[in-house]
Amino acid sequence: MKRFLLCAIVAACMPLAVSAQSSSNPVSDTVKKIVAQRAKILTAAAEEMPADKYNFQPTPKQMTFAHLIMHLQGSNFGLCSAISGTKPAERPTVSDTDGKDKLVDALKASFDFCNDALAKIDDSKLGESVPFFRGSQPRAAVMITLTNDLFDHYSQAAMYLRLNGLLPPTAQGRQSM
Repeated sequence: MKRFLLCAIVAACMPLAVSAQSSSNPVSDTVKKIVAQRAKILTAAAEEMPADKYNFQPTPKQMTFAHLIMHLQGSNFGLCSAISGTKPAERPTVSDTDGKDKLVDALKASFDFCNDALAKIDDSKLGESVPFFRGSQPRAAVMITLTNDLFDHYSQAAMYLRLNGLLPPTAQGRQSM
């Protein structure tokens, strides 16, 4: 089982690795591709969860699905601002008590901002220090934090969907991706 899982992970990452090898900006280009792919499946997960389940939380100590989406859009704006050195022209104000439509729109806006902000980044700037939550960090570290954050929150959203009897986007087959 472990060998199968490892093969599946390697196979899933191969298109990113192959395209990055032929790029003059392999790190930045790979981060941009990861963000675009995660945007698609995270948005699909937010859309998949029924509006009446946005207050779902697996245990009292875990965040609600609505809070997860609110947190994710806030993280996207913060991390992509730090990476690019730009601020969004207009950032939606949301709370975890807002409805599904408003939260999904804010999530989409955060990914639109990230895609625009990351478009200006290339590998020549990876070592530059950028402001971060606990002091400045190299831009590369913040970019890795962004991709890790997106993977982490997708797994969380997928778990919330499954606990509600729904298949996460990546489990629905290629046609949904």
